[in-house]
Amino acid sequence: MMMDLDIDLLRSFAAIADTRSFTAAGTRIGATQSAVSVRLKKLEERIGRTLLERTPRSVMLTPFGETFLADARRILAAHDDALRRALVGEPAITLSVGISEHAGGLSLAPALAELRRLVPNLQLRIFLGLSDDLLAAFQNGRHDAVVIRRNTGPTDGRVLYRDDLCWFAAPSLGWRPGEPVPLVTLESPCNARMAAIGALEGAGLAYLEAFLSRGVAAIQAATSAGLGIACLGARHRPDGTSRLGEEHGLPPLPLSEVVLHHRLKDKAAAFALDRLGDVLSAASPSPLTP
Repeated sequence: MMMDLDIDLLRSFAAIADTRSFTAAGTRIGATQSAVSVRLKKLEERIGRTLLERTPRSVMLTPFGETFLADARRILAAHDDALRRALVGEPAITLSVGISEHAGGLSLAPALAELRRLVPNLQLRIFLGLSDDLLAAFQNGRHDAVVIRRNTGPTDGRVLYRDDLCWFAAPSLGWRPGEPVPLVTLESPCNARMAAIGALEGAGLAYLEAFLSRGVAAIQAATSAGLGIACLGARHRPDGTSRLGEEHGLPPLPLSEVVLHHRLKDKAAAFALDRLGDVLSAASPSPLTP
């Protein structure tokens, strides 16, 4: 008797193939690393073939895995498209989603476009703001979901990707180690700002506020123009800037990740938010280790 291919198993396999990492795959689809590993094993047992070759430093597709991946993608695309068509004609889904500017990055536009394609009856209200403010609004029931940056704090929510904070500056800045650090930052309260100031003060380094703004785009522009040093996620690297680090006299910054929170029970609405998370995750840099 022929066995059916489970959608969750196929989605897990595709996520591993995309990220080359069981941990990152779990992050993308909202599952633990061990759950992803179990799903892959079940899929390989079901089809009777090996899909991946694993070493301590890498995850590689087998020749058959390369071929099967194309089939898996076609099945997943057909599944999602069928679900999308099933939603056509259904009552409109209205969602209020808060997104931190430090979280969306350049992937926000394609993510929203893909969401519109998959869920054509979706009426989406997007609110941009600071992560802590958005999370508080979500917890108070003012948003159906939020996508925020998290350095520390609660560990719930679906981790979409890791996006560590970095120091960035333009070659034209002319700053030298030992001089006060000219910070280009968002106005308080801002987690990235607090992380930058906390790191500098912890290292005993002097700083001055060279540029303050309420928007990430302005921070990027000021940094590109050589007005100072910005603390931003890797996805938000300003044009024409270089990443600075300890070799330049700057202290390390805390780990950072982007998280999706929602408590939606309606299947269509939850599907919409899960796909938004998938697209945002897919645009993130992929780790190279299992």
